[in-house]
Amino acid sequence: MKGLYWQPNSSGEETSFVFLEKDNLPVVSDNYVKVQVKACALSRIDTKVLSEIKLEKEFLPVGREIAGVVLETGNKVSFFQPHDEVVAHKPEKVSWLEAAGTIRDGVRAYTALHYLSYISPGKTVLVMDGASPFGTIAIQLAQHRGAKVISTIYSLEDKQYLERLTPSVARIIDESNGRYDLTESCLEETGGLGVDIVLDAGVRLYTKENEATSQSLLPHKHDIITLLSVGGHWVTMEENLQLDPPDSRSLFLKGATVSFLNDEVWNLSNMHQGKYLCILDDIMEKLSNGVFRPCLDDPIPLYEAKVSMEMVQKNPAKKRQVVRL
Repeated sequence: MKGLYWQPNSSGEETSFVFLEKDNLPVVSDNYVKVQVKACALSRIDTKVLSEIKLEKEFLPVGREIAGVVLETGNKVSFFQPHDEVVAHKPEKVSWLEAAGTIRDGVRAYTALHYLSYISPGKTVLVMDGASPFGTIAIQLAQHRGAKVISTIYSLEDKQYLERLTPSVARIIDESNGRYDLTESCLEETGGLGVDIVLDAGVRLYTKENEATSQSLLPHKHDIITLLSVGGHWVTMEENLQLDPPDSRSLFLKGATVSFLNDEVWNLSNMHQGKYLCILDDIMEKLSNGVFRPCLDDPIPLYEAKVSMEMVQKNPAKKRQVVRL
């Protein structure tokens, strides 16, 4: 059996991925199932988290976002049977590629909007970089819950992509040329009340004259705090967020909250595995019913998975990469 593995590099050099052949498959224990993988999405590996939880092995398998068919079940497994098509439990009319390609972004969007910000009808949601794989799912989930969505884009291609979404985004803010002020646009769209929920795609903590172009396009933390409504929720992916006393004072006066979106949180807590499975099940149901339309790239053959994974590890792809097996 051939598999793609991540090889930790103790010297701190570039992350490496290798194909390995393993002859002996592990025996299925009481609480496990053996799955024949049909599709697997590729996502960046958070090497820092793996180091912090002491998950250190010579080789670690790549790809947990899988869809496939159950081959064998352990003695204590009662929910699944051989021949079941699974993700959490894959609906029949959902393709393998769609199922695998929606898992990560679906869980992130669901976590951000349902558990960290409590979305409800009538609220206004700002989704940064809405044409990204995560942004696409977040927009569609927010709209499904009756929210009004504002989104930023960074290219004409992104704008054209969002304009094709149904229902349409309330306002698209082009951040590529600096012509539009994010805070001013959001306050104008909300009648000066501010945005109820902000999902960022990274933020600038301070301004440097020589910062990279990709960083200069990100909103400044002060901009997000300013455009938040009273009682608003800021959900951030910036793990090193630094808030100065004036920032905290502004958030305090608004009664606003800041939450950190860590999509690994469900796997790091054994207490919430049941809730995690419910989230996966609901995501697949919404995918089956047409609530989600994931942003997928063309399927990747297995022999190209190594090169594709190396690219994903360096820079997040504009479309979700999925390996077809």
